Amino acid sequence: MLGLPKGEVFLVPWTNDWKKEFLLEKERIQEVIGQNILAVHHIGSTAIKHLSAKPIIDIAIEVKGFQDGEKCVKALESLGYSYKGTNVLPDRYYFNKGEPRTHQIHMYQSGNKYLLEQLDFRDYLRNNETARIQYKKLKQELSTVNKNNKHKYADDKTNFVKSILESIKK
Repeated sequence: MLGLPKGEVFLVPWTNDWKKEFLLEKERIQEVIGQNILAVHHIGSTAIKHLSAKPIIDIAIEVKGFQDGEKCVKALESLGYSYKGTNVLPDRYYFNKGEPRTHQIHMYQSGNKYLLEQLDFRDYLRNNETARIQYKKLKQELSTVNKNNKHKYADDKTNFVKSILESIKK
């Protein structure tokens, strides 16, 4: 299952289809903007095996310089993405696709703090079963309590995410 209606929060069990969908989308993205980008990463919970997630594929695109993102907007729109600007989330170009929403792109300059945190958090959960299970339980609780408030759902996960990132830095 892929797609989350606007304003809703619910989780579905992890499926290998998410990895396949990411790889297909990565190929499409590289075909239209490959010359302007350094890398395409699968991020977020759909990138972590055995972690329940909102059914949206999160993608991080790495560009050399922040302004290089401007060169990618029209091509990504041709793939069905809606460009939401650089003010939705800090230090990135943000795009989403579908209604219900099926994909999100976060485009960062290489070395960006938020990109590195996304990759570090993903990799930590991929390699730490205990933390992954704790995060899964937290997300399940929060999705039940905040099923109509995606912002509160995201905010309530912040302390867990920060604690993992701080433990990585030590």
